[in-house]
Amino acid sequence: MQLSELLQLSAGYWSTATLQAGIRLDLFTYLAAEPLSAGQLADRLSADRRALAMLLDALTALGLLIKEGEQYRCSELSAARLSRSSEGYLGHIIRHHHHLVAGWHRLDEAVRTGLPVRNRLSHEAAEEEREDFLMGMYNLASLIAPQLAECIVLAGRCRLLDLAGGPGTYAVHFCSRYPELHAVVFDLPATRPFAEQTITRFGLDGRVSFRAGDVTSDDLGTGYDLVWISHLLHSEAPASAAKIVRKAAEALGPGGQLLIQEFILDDERTSPLFPALFSLNMLLGTPGGQAYAQSELQRMMEEAGLVDIQRLPLDLPNGAGVLAGAVPPA
Repeated sequence: MQLSELLQLSAGYWSTATLQAGIRLDLFTYLAAEPLSAGQLADRLSADRRALAMLLDALTALGLLIKEGEQYRCSELSAARLSRSSEGYLGHIIRHHHHLVAGWHRLDEAVRTGLPVRNRLSHEAAEEEREDFLMGMYNLASLIAPQLAECIVLAGRCRLLDLAGGPGTYAVHFCSRYPELHAVVFDLPATRPFAEQTITRFGLDGRVSFRAGDVTSDDLGTGYDLVWISHLLHSEAPASAAKIVRKAAEALGPGGQLLIQEFILDDERTSPLFPALFSLNMLLGTPGGQAYAQSELQRMMEEAGLVDIQRLPLDLPNGAGVLAGAVPPA
């Protein structure tokens, strides 16, 4: 790494904070609708004109806005992904990242103590963060789920358990791709409104249902021929993650398949970069969560009695991968 790269790395959060401020002010929604000057937009946002102009110029420098004379408008990317009026809006996941910033500022403390450092929130703040987290997961899953539904062969599968499925994004895309498939989205009670909204939006009320429960302590049911676990295990310590994998395997009938999607580290635990950083994110917010290496996930699946374990040949972002394993046939 060169000196200039080191300094850029140190100040990299400036760009992050600039993007997150634009999202929290919702200025991209206004500028996707029509070009506006800093003064015109300041009036609509009840913001300081001088300060807003500085933010708009910085967002232009980042390539997220286009400035023509005194007016600003969205770039093609920001109009598609940062405006609330767009179907492809990703603002919730960016707002979720904003909520994580305070914890990251205390990473040294977490490393000294080995304990999470995210503070408990007021009820109102917790509700806002929950919505941004769940809808942020919906944002990200909506980008990936259609690709997975096309690439993962689920023909012949009839009963899917989407474990800790949040808003149910994967369940609805898998069921949309395979008409014979019915699904249960299993998650905490607070998730129900978001899941049911997603299910209704896709017109799948008759084929996808929601069941409230805690994956670590409640019974999951039995007789499924497919269980999907997406980005859940990293929130758990190794023993708890292994227990969830074992419970998922027990929910499957003979010949049933378990699919696990995670940000997967190599066995040296030093790459890819995103899973390595994401492991620190789990340190900040959970008592024992971490990113797992492929060999660790495979061992959990083997200990749960699964066979034919393999990593599917998928090209997914941020070091994500999908491991598949099966219950032996009767």
